[in-house]
This record gives sequence, structure tokens and C-alpha cells, in this order.
Amino acid sequence: MRIGCPKEIKNHEYRVGLTPESARELARGGHEVWIQSGAGLGIDATDEEYEAAGARIVDGQDPIFAECEMVVKVKEPQADERKKLREGQILYTYLHLAPDREQTVDLVNAGVTAIAYETVTGPMGQLPLLKPMSQVAGRMSVQAGATALEKAHGGRGVLLGGVPGVMPGKVVVIGGGVVGFNAAQMAAGLGADVTILDRDPEVLERVGTHFESRAKTRFSNAANLHDAVCQADLVIGAVLIPGAAAPKLVTREMLSDMQTGAVLVDVAIDQGGCFETSKPTTHDNPTYVVDDIVHYCVANMPGAVARTSTYALNNVTLPHALQIADHGWKAAMRANPHLAEGLNVWDGKVTYKAVAEDLGYEYVPVEKALA
Repeated sequence: MRIGCPKEIKNHEYRVGLTPESARELARGGHEVWIQSGAGLGIDATDEEYEAAGARIVDGQDPIFAECEMVVKVKEPQADERKKLREGQILYTYLHLAPDREQTVDLVNAGVTAIAYETVTGPMGQLPLLKPMSQVAGRMSVQAGATALEKAHGGRGVLLGGVPGVMPGKVVVIGGGVVGFNAAQMAAGLGADVTILDRDPEVLERVGTHFESRAKTRFSNAANLHDAVCQADLVIGAVLIPGAAAPKLVTREMLSDMQTGAVLVDVAIDQGGCFETSKPTTHDNPTYVVDDIVHYCVANMPGAVARTSTYALNNVTLPHALQIADHGWKAAMRANPHLAEGLNVWDGKVTYKAVAEDLGYEYVPVEKALA
């Protein structure tokens, strides 16, 4: 199979879909690997390294979209890239379609076979291709929140860890999954006063056992959520419903009860955000203020630590890429039902139920695509 990896063009996105090591594995399998010139520079991977790995370097994106059977990326294709997609072409990347009608329409109209990293499952129902970026984003959320809390950046002027004689900052983490767990680890490590909210008693028990006295847990109902958010210096939104739009848990009305200069970091922004006042921002201009509350809603947080993120991502995406390349996407999905969960769009149809329901498309089961 001919596999292409273009340079990412989203604002401040430095990750790349294939590392030189991944390109080598695909080439060793007998596949052609085309890499856009300069695609790896954000992780300090040169064209020469890709060539030494057996890849072909091409100028610009056009040859990749025009001639490659599978396109491997990191972020969802931008509008200019979507115009270049071809019927039957395999697109293997993060998509986050539920809150993005425009992208979904373009992928449906293009007739591509779109496989979303974020909905591929694991044996226990986990999301292994989303997990490493969730780990990165969870850890980065505390760094970003701590910076936004500085007075010069519009925040309350609170140091999360405090100092002797001064109370530490209060961090509230909404959601005890991968993002929330990693955010709580970082916040607790800094010495902050950490509270984790979740609706699943098993999750609360697990994180409570892990953190012991270093973090508190609360069941996430409307009253507890309001109380915790209103006392917080930093609130981290870490809620995920696989493939679907995130629920709006912190309303505009609640902002008026929060402390002036408190910070909201919405890690769920890729799925539409879990704060009513959230809107996507970029690393160029990461924050904005609504009702005296600082919002940080960068939609590609892990792109800022591109080298760490790219290698962590390739560790989990490459095995599936090899399966698709070796056997074709249909045979690979028949053999691996967890990979089949990643199929979101096929032949002009939406094949992921949550996306179809959120955007009003007819849902076509994956089994029909594989028949």
C-alpha cells in the first residue's frame, strides 16, 4: 500500500503522523511511504532521517492526497485538506466529528473511509489511541492553568502549591478518567488542594484509593459541582463521552458565583467543550475572559510538546496502521473488531452511532460497510 504523511497545517500543530521509526516499520513491510518535505521538523526529524528509513520525500501535500491510498495524520483535516480527499481513500487520524458538522459534511461528500483514532477501542472498552494524548493533555492542563492563574495573565494571582503560612490553590477536576487522573496527579504533585468529581462510584473509589489524602473525591451532582466550582481557583474540564459531544456541565450562570480571576481549562474542547462558555482557542491566543473568569480552550494542547506527543501517539497508532496496510481496511477490521470501532465515515455514510445521533445523520452500522 502507498501511505502518505502530510505536514500538519493546524495552528501551532508541530506533531507528525509518522515518526522515522514508524516509516521504517511500514517500509520493511513492503509498503511505499511518502512524507511531505519538512513534515517532521516539529519533532526534530529531518527529511534525511525519513529517507534513511526508506521513505520517499515529496514536495507539498498535493502528491500525497492525489496518489496515496492511505493518509496518516494527527489532527482532523483542515478545510483546504478536505478538498483534496478522494473517494475510497483511507484517512487515519483524530477526527472528533460530533461537534464539527462542517468537517463531517466534507468527509461524507468526499466518500472517504475515515478512521478516527479517538473511537478505536481496546479489550476492556478503553480508548487506547486516545489515551496517550489524554495523558499529555491532562498533565499540561495544570501547567496551563497555573500560568493562566498568574496576575499578569489575567488570573487571581494564586500559586497552586502555596507557601508556608499561605493556603495552596484549590483545583477542581471534573471527570476522573485518563485526563482527570493525570491532571490530579500534577496538581497534587504541586501541593494544590485537589478535588475530583465523577458520577461513577467505581472511578471515585479508584482515584480515592490512589490519591489517599492527597486529593478529595465528590460525587458529581448539580449541587456538589456548583459548590466545588465556586470555591475553585482552577477548574479542569475532563469529561468524555466517546465519539459524542461533551455535556455542558459548567453554565454561564455559574460563572457569576465563581471567584474573580479563577481559571477554567477545557480539555474536552475537541468534543465541543464541557463549559457552556467554551470556544476553541489556539496556542497563539490561548485564553479569553468571560464574566471575569479566564478560559483556556486550546484544541490541540499536546501539539505544544510535539516530540513527546508524537512518539507516544505512534506507539499506539502504528500497529493498526500496519494491519490496515498489510490486509486492507476491511480485512483488518473483520479480524480486529476494536479497530472497526474507529470507522466513522464510509462511502458517504456515517458509521459511528454517536456522531450520527449528534449531527442528524442516518446511522449505518459498521457491519454493513464490512459486508
